Amino acid sequence: MATVVEIIWDDPDASSMACLPAGAFDGGAWVIPYGEIDSAGSAEPDCRPEQSKSVTLPTLATLNARSSRDPPIPSDRDLVDTDAMVHPPTTTNSVAIQRSRRDKRPSLQRRTMATLITAQILGGIGLATGLAVSALLAKHITGSETLAGLGTTAQILGGAVLSVPLAKLMNTRGRRVGLIMGYVIATVGSVLIIAAAVFSSFTLLMIGSILFGGATTANNQTRFAATDLASPRHVGRDLSIVVWATTIGSVAGPNLMGPVEPLGQMLGLPQMTGSFVFAILGFAASILVLQFFLRPDPLLTARANEIERQTNGIPLIPDEPSPTPETRTVRRLRDRASIWDGVRIISSHPQALLGLIVLAGGHAVMIGVMVMAPLHMEHGGSDLQIIGLIISIHIFGMFGLSPLVGMATDRFGGHLVSGVGAMILLGACIMAAQSHQGTSPLLTVSLFLLGFGWSLTLVTGSTLLTQSLALHERPATQGISDLVMGLAGGVAGAGAGFLLAYSGYGSLAMCGAGVSVLLMIAIVMIGFADNGDRPGLTHH
Repeated sequence: MATVVEIIWDDPDASSMACLPAGAFDGGAWVIPYGEIDSAGSAEPDCRPEQSKSVTLPTLATLNARSSRDPPIPSDRDLVDTDAMVHPPTTTNSVAIQRSRRDKRPSLQRRTMATLITAQILGGIGLATGLAVSALLAKHITGSETLAGLGTTAQILGGAVLSVPLAKLMNTRGRRVGLIMGYVIATVGSVLIIAAAVFSSFTLLMIGSILFGGATTANNQTRFAATDLASPRHVGRDLSIVVWATTIGSVAGPNLMGPVEPLGQMLGLPQMTGSFVFAILGFAASILVLQFFLRPDPLLTARANEIERQTNGIPLIPDEPSPTPETRTVRRLRDRASIWDGVRIISSHPQALLGLIVLAGGHAVMIGVMVMAPLHMEHGGSDLQIIGLIISIHIFGMFGLSPLVGMATDRFGGHLVSGVGAMILLGACIMAAQSHQGTSPLLTVSLFLLGFGWSLTLVTGSTLLTQSLALHERPATQGISDLVMGLAGGVAGAGAGFLLAYSGYGSLAMCGAGVSVLLMIAIVMIGFADNGDRPGLTHH
C-alpha cells in the first residue's frame, strides 16, 4: 500500500499528489509515479511508466520545499477532498501537510479579511442610510413624534432577535450562508418599509423594521467571521479591523440621505423611500461579494483543519490551540446547537461569561448616555448641524481607533484593556453629567470618550468570548452575545427617555457611571480570579 503525500515542486505548475513507496525518503534518485485519489479518500497508485517522473530527493527538506508562489486557494469541495486524501497517516505526510497548511493559512486569511471588509462597507452603507431616515419616515406615516422612535427601536430589537437563528444557520451551513441570509432578510424588510410608505401602514413599517435588523445582525457577526482563521496571536487585531470598516458606512450613510432621495422619486415612490431603495442596492452588492469571494468558508475551513489534525495526527502549528476531541457532544454542537447550548456554554466558562458582561455592559452605557445627548443639546438651543458634527465625533470614537484597540488587546490581554475601557466609560459619564444643556467642549469630549470606551469593550469582549471557547462552541455563543448586547442596548435606550424626562441628563449620565463601576468590579472579580485555561485562550 502506497503512502500519499503532498509534493510541491519548485515549479508550481508541476505540483501534484504523488504516491511514494514507504521508506522512499532515504535520499538518492527516485522514480515517483503520479497517483489517483478517489473521492472516498483511498489511494490507488497509478504507476505506469509514462506517468512517472524522475527526481532527486537528497533530504526530506528538499521534498517539502515550497515554491515562491502560493498555490491557488481551494474551493469548499477541494478542501473536503484534500482533507480525505491523507491515508494512512504517517509522520512524513503529516509534516508535509502541516507545512502546507501553515503556508496557505495567512494568504487565505488575508483574502477572507478583504472580502469581509468589502461586504461590511457595502452592507454598512445600506444599513446606515436606512437607519438615518427611519424615525423621520415613522413620523411621516403616523404623524406622531411619540411613535417616531419605534421604527428605530424595532430595527435594534430585530437585529438582536435575529442573532440567534442566524448564528445557528452559520453553525450548520457556514459563515457565508448565514451572512448572506442576514442581508436577504434586510432586503425583504426594506421592501416592506417602502410598501408601508406607499400604503401609510404602521403595521408594515414595524414588520419591515424588524426584518431590516437582519443587516445589523450580519454586520455584527462579520467581526466573528474574521476570527475563524485568525492566528491566536492576532484575533483582536483581525476582529477590530472589520469593526473599523463599519466607520465608512456609519459616516457615509447619513450623508447620503439627500443625494439618494431622487431614487425613490424616479420610481414614483413616496418621499423618504429613496434611502431604502439605496439600502437594497447596498445589501445586494454585499450579497454578491460574499457569494463569490467568501470561498472557502472560513468557519467550515477551520473545522476541517481541526478534524484533519484529530484524524491524521498532524503536528500542531506553533501558537495554534489543540483540537477538541470529536465527541458526541462536539458533533451535536456543530450540527444543531440551540440557544440553550449557548447559554450553558457561556455560564460554565468564566472567561466567556466575562466577555458577555463586558459586551452588554459597555453597550448599555454607551446607548443610554448617547441616545439622549441630541435632546440634551437641543434643549440648550443647538442647531442640527452642530448636533450632527458632535455625533460624528462620537461615531469616530466608536470605530475610528478600533485597530489600535485590537492590537492592544492582543498585546496586553483582554482583561487589562477591558478594564481600561470601563474606566474611560466612567470618566465619560461623569463629564457628561457635568455638562450644561446645549453644546460645550466638555460634552464633546465626553461623547468622544464614550464612543472610545465602547470600542474597547466591544473588541475586548468579543475577543475574550472567542479565545476562551473551543471552535465548536463559538457560533452558538456568538449569537447569544449579540442577542444579549442588543437587548441591553434596547433596555438602556428605553430607560434613558424616562430618566431624562423625570431626572434630567445629569442623572442619566450618573446611572451610566454606576453601570461602569459595576463593570469594573466584574472584570476584577471574574477576569483576574480565573485563569481561563481553555482552548485557544491567549495567556499574558
